[in-house]
Amino acid sequence: MLMAHPTVLRNLLEQYAALQALDAENGSEDARRRMEDIAYTLCVSTGTADIDSALVAARHRLPGARPEDDSVLSV
Repeated sequence: MLMAHPTVLRNLLEQYAALQALDAENGSEDARRRMEDIAYTLCVSTGTADIDSALVAARHRLPGARPEDDSVLSV
């Protein structure tokens, strides 16, 4: 699997967070589409099937992440 560069992941995470803060899901069609595009890109970049898993996986791939800390993962 191709691995996205940490800078790309950080940028996608920042864009997704900004769109969430602006409540893009309930905004204009363009805003919703942009959020869906970023969510899809995060899923593809991390090899996951849903945005929640993609967000966790992307954060764990950033420099300084503690990959041995799996406390956010359910058993």
